[in-house]
Amino acid sequence: MGSAALTDAVKSICDWSMTEGRATLTSPSKAAELFGSLAFSDKEQEARLPKGVYASLRATIRNGEPLDVATADAVAVALKDWAVEHGATHYTHWFQPMTGITAEKHDSFLSPTGTGSAMTEFGGKELVRGEPDASSFPSGGMRSTFEARGYTAWDPTSPPFLRVDSNNVTLVIPTAFVSWTGEALDKKTPLLRSMDALSKQAVRVLKLFGSRAKRVVTTCGPEQEYFLIDRNFYFARPDLINAGRTLFGAKPPKGQEMEDQYFGSIPERVLACMADVETELYKIGVPVKTRHNEVAPSQYEIAPIFENANVAADHQLLTMEMLRRVAPKYGLECLLHEKPFAGVNGSGKHNNWSMSDDLGNNLLGPGDTPHENMQFLVFCAAVLRAVDRWQGVLRASIASAGNDHRLGANEAPPAILSIFLGDQLTDIFEQLEKGAAKSTKAGGTLDVGVSSMPKLPRDAGDRNRTSPFAFTGNKFEFRAVSSGQNIGWPNMVLNVAVADALGSIADQLEKATSGGQDLKSAVAKLLTQVVREHKRIIFNGNNYAKEWEKEAGRRGLLNLKNTVDALPELIAPAVIKLLEAHKVLNEREIRARYGVYLEAYTKTINIEGQLMVLMANRYIVPAALEYQKQIGQSVAALKSAGTTSVQSKKLLAKYTKLVDQFKAQTDALDALLAHEGGSPEKHAKYMRDKVVTAMAKLREIGDAIETLTPHAIWPLPTYREMLFVK
Repeated sequence: MGSAALTDAVKSICDWSMTEGRATLTSPSKAAELFGSLAFSDKEQEARLPKGVYASLRATIRNGEPLDVATADAVAVALKDWAVEHGATHYTHWFQPMTGITAEKHDSFLSPTGTGSAMTEFGGKELVRGEPDASSFPSGGMRSTFEARGYTAWDPTSPPFLRVDSNNVTLVIPTAFVSWTGEALDKKTPLLRSMDALSKQAVRVLKLFGSRAKRVVTTCGPEQEYFLIDRNFYFARPDLINAGRTLFGAKPPKGQEMEDQYFGSIPERVLACMADVETELYKIGVPVKTRHNEVAPSQYEIAPIFENANVAADHQLLTMEMLRRVAPKYGLECLLHEKPFAGVNGSGKHNNWSMSDDLGNNLLGPGDTPHENMQFLVFCAAVLRAVDRWQGVLRASIASAGNDHRLGANEAPPAILSIFLGDQLTDIFEQLEKGAAKSTKAGGTLDVGVSSMPKLPRDAGDRNRTSPFAFTGNKFEFRAVSSGQNIGWPNMVLNVAVADALGSIADQLEKATSGGQDLKSAVAKLLTQVVREHKRIIFNGNNYAKEWEKEAGRRGLLNLKNTVDALPELIAPAVIKLLEAHKVLNEREIRARYGVYLEAYTKTINIEGQLMVLMANRYIVPAALEYQKQIGQSVAALKSAGTTSVQSKKLLAKYTKLVDQFKAQTDALDALLAHEGGSPEKHAKYMRDKVVTAMAKLREIGDAIETLTPHAIWPLPTYREMLFVK
C-alpha cells in the first residue's frame, strides 16, 4: 500500500506539472481588481444604499449603535439584488457553533407566487434572524434534546460575501448563534460581547487623557501555519483522515535538522495552490498578505493584515476553509492539526493583538519616546496586569488535545504564560518600578559590513520566538494559540482580561484626579504599583530552558501542562465573576463551555485510541506477521541447507519479540478504551493518564517494527514519503 501511494503521488505531480499546474501558474490576475469583488463591502454598500440607510448602517458598524427595522429592510433589498446579480439562488446564515468549525443552512431566495411562477424575496426579517435546528449542536447541557429552537442573528460589522462553487452561488451572511433563552451557543457572541466590554473600559481611560474617542476595538492579525501533503498519502492513512494526525510513523533519516525548509524556495505545485487560495480569499475581502515555507518539511504559513477582531475571526475561519477546499485541486491535502507529524514542528496560529480607537490611533503604539508616552504605558501596563492576573483562563483558552502535543516542544512556547517586552520596554518598566522613567533606549543603526549596502535602522530589542506572549513593536503576539482552533475564544478571554485591568486602572485614576491629584502624578504612581505587583510575568529569556520552568515556579506562575489541568481554570469562581461582571458569559454559559471542551478532549483521545487499535490489527500486525514468516522461512531454508546464520536468528528473535509486544500492547489499549462511568472530570483524567500513556507505548513499538520491515511490505506511507514528496 505504501509503495502504491508513492507511485500514485509521483504520477499526480507529473500529471499536474504537464497540464493544470502550468495553466494555473500563467493565469493572469490582478489582486487589486479582485479584492472584495464577491463581498458586500463598504464600497458596495455606499453605492447601493440610500444615503440615510448607509449612514445608519455605518453608525452601527463603527459605533455599535442599534440597527432599526427600516434600515435592516433596506439593506436586505440591496443585498439580495447584489447577490442575485452575481448569480446567487440561495442565502445562508453562517455561524460558529461550539463544535469548533462553522455551520450553515441554505435557503432559497425563490418564493412561489401561487400562479405557477416564482419571485425572489428577501427582507429585513430574513436578514436579521434565522432559525436553524439547535438541538444537535454541543450546548454543554444548556439545551435539552427536545428543545430545538435556536436563532442566528446578523452581525452587521462583518461583511456578507458570496460563495461560488462549480454550479451554484450562495450569499453568506455572518451571524451569531443563540438559544431561545438568549444564551450564547457559539464562539462569536462572546467575542462581540467582550469587544464591547473592553471598549467601555478603554474609553474611560482615554477620556482621562483628553481623548474624544467614543469607541475602542481590538484588532487582530492571525498567522496560520499548515501542512500540505499529496492526497494519495492522505487517503492511504486512516489516522490522517479520521484524527488529523499520524498515530504511527517512525522518524525519517532526515527531518528538519538541516533547517533548509524554513523560508526556502516554495515548491511549484505548492506555490500554485497558495496563489489560488489567495485569489479566492481576495475575492471575498480577506486581506492575506504573507506566504512562506515554515520550519518543518511540507509546512507553510499564510498571514493577513490586521482587522477588527470579530472580522479577523470570521476571515480566519474562511482562510482555513479555503485552504481545505483549494488544496485538492492540486492533488494536495491541507492538514491543520497542531501536530500531524511527530518529531517535527507542529502548527500554531500566532495571534497578533492590539487596540485601536475610532480616531485611528493604535493604543499600543509606543511612539519615538515611549518613556514619555503616558497613555501607551498605561495601556501596556493593563496588558501586563491582565496576563498575570488571568494567566490560568488564558491558558485554558488555548487548551485542546491537539495543542497538548505542541506546547512546550521546540517550535512552540511552553504551557507557562509569560510576557516578552524586549530590551527597550523592559528598561522603561524597570525605571518605573523605581519611581519614574527618564529615558528610552535607542535602537541605533546596523552596519552590515558591506560598503555598497546602506546602514539599517535597528529595533531597540530583539524578538523572542520562544515567548507565549510577546510585544512586537505595536502589538502583542499570543503565540500559544493552536492552528486548528477558532481564534474567537482566546481573543474573547484576552479582551475580558484586559477590560478588567483597564477598569481597575480607570477606577484608580478617576479617584485620584477627582481628589485633586494631577494626572501625571497619578499615572506615575499607578505604573510603579502595576510593575511591582506584576513584574513576575515579564520574562525575556529562553522559555524552552529547564531553568525557566524552575524559575517560573519560584515566581508563582502557573504551569498547566495539559488540557485536563488547564480547563478547570475556566470555572474558577474568580473567572466566573469576571465574565459575569463584564456581561460576556453567565455562569450557565461558562459551565456549558467547560463541559463541551472537556467532552471534546475525551472524545478526541477515544477516537485516536480506537484508530490505533484498528490500524494495529488491520494494517501493522498482518504486515509484521508476513515479514516474520519470511524471516522464519529464510532461517529454515538455511538450516535445511546445512548452514546457519547467527544474524538471521537474532533478527527473527528480535522481530518476533517486537510483534508479540505490539499485539499485547494493542490488546491492552483496546481493554483500556472500554472504560465507562464516573464524572466527566474523572473520565478525562483517566484518558490522559491511562489511554494516552498506552497509546505512546504502542506507537513506540510500532515505529520500531516499521524501521525493520521492508518498504514493499509496510502498508502505510512513511514520513520519508509524506514530508518530502512535494
